[in-house]
Amino acid sequence: MKKATGAFFFFMATLVMWAVSVFFEILFNKRIELLPLLYGFSFYQFANWVCRKFISRDPLLVNTCVSLLHSSITSTSVMLILVKQLLSNGLDELFEHSQLVKVTWPWAYSALCISCGYFAYDQLDMLLYGLYSGWIPSILLHHFILLGCFTLALYRNVTINYLILTLICELHSIFLHVRKVRRMAGIHDAKSKSVKIEWFFNISTFLFARFLSHVLITVKLVKDASKFEKGVELPLALFGMAGMNLLNVSLGIDLFKAFRREIKRHNIHQS
Repeated sequence: MKKATGAFFFFMATLVMWAVSVFFEILFNKRIELLPLLYGFSFYQFANWVCRKFISRDPLLVNTCVSLLHSSITSTSVMLILVKQLLSNGLDELFEHSQLVKVTWPWAYSALCISCGYFAYDQLDMLLYGLYSGWIPSILLHHFILLGCFTLALYRNVTINYLILTLICELHSIFLHVRKVRRMAGIHDAKSKSVKIEWFFNISTFLFARFLSHVLITVKLVKDASKFEKGVELPLALFGMAGMNLLNVSLGIDLFKAFRREIKRHNIHQS
């Protein structure tokens, strides 16, 4: 465990407050529909234990493997939910304001709960093992924003479908985690066929599944702003998407720099 910093105390404190809030809702307000949130946390914590026992004791590798598992499960779940709704209601109705805000698609609530549980697990794991850097670690800030937005939406049971749409970005996360595992395995040849394929999917899913999808969701929110009832839903959604878009820009810059580094390293080795 790395030396505790201000970031550690802040994000750990907010995580503890989040946990207290969730348990209060479940135990005292009888919100049993929130139980999948605890199931998600427990499942990914168990997956962490399995990876640590049978794959590696390296905290970063274990965390990455569990993150890869989450991205794979979540992106598959989101696509299945969307395909089912597309076949049932058609494309036009799928993105209607009333569908996105007042209706909850089948399995969407549970899927969001499970993902929320994962982000809580991941936040705790990164804090305990020091898997972050910087004065304000972007990954911890990312999880902080997601936990806040997701949990409030789950409590109020609103905009669940909007949040399911934001999870399309987990398609890109798959290739982020694959890249990290590949690098930890010592595979750095930027000209190899497998690495080229990985970079193709990494960049294309970043552009379409993460960056563009989140921009379109933000545009949709702004366009439908007048249709929202007075309350916290719209400000919270806009705040969350603003944070996500800023983090996406930062991630895109980092991704571009990483791509250039790998190409440059390959050229140096070739010369």
